[in-house]
This record gives sequence, C-alpha cells and structure tokens, in this order.
Amino acid sequence: MKLSLRLISALLLSFMLLFATGMGPVEAKTCESPSSKFKGVCLNSASCAKVCPTEGASGGRCNSLRCICSKTC
Repeated sequence: MKLSLRLISALLLSFMLLFATGMGPVEAKTCESPSSKFKGVCLNSASCAKVCPTEGASGGRCNSLRCICSKTC
C-alpha cells in the first residue's frame, strides 16, 4: 500500500510539473517593413501582396498609402 501511494504521488507531481511549465504552442513573430519595389500609392492590398514575395516576404498589405511587407522573423 505504501509503495502505490508513493507511485501515485510521484505521478501526480510529474503531471503538475509538466502542465505548470506552460508547454503550449509557440507563435512565430511577424516583422514588417516598407516595400522597396512597390511603386506609387498603395490602394489595393492584393497588388502589394504580389510584389512582397519578390522581396523575400510572405505577404503584404496597404497601410497609410504605403505597401508594407510582412515575413516571419
């Protein structure tokens, strides 16, 4: 009986430590920078999103009439 109580206590403590460490999914940070290849005023995010991959970014959007490219840091 004494051994099984120790085993149960050790398992319970192990599970508590595992969940207390916050082992959840980690999100990647996104970096943004103005496009160097987009010309003119940015009014259409779709056209901005087409230019940004040519600069090594994963996407882009219009912000304050400028094309802003985004990528994972």
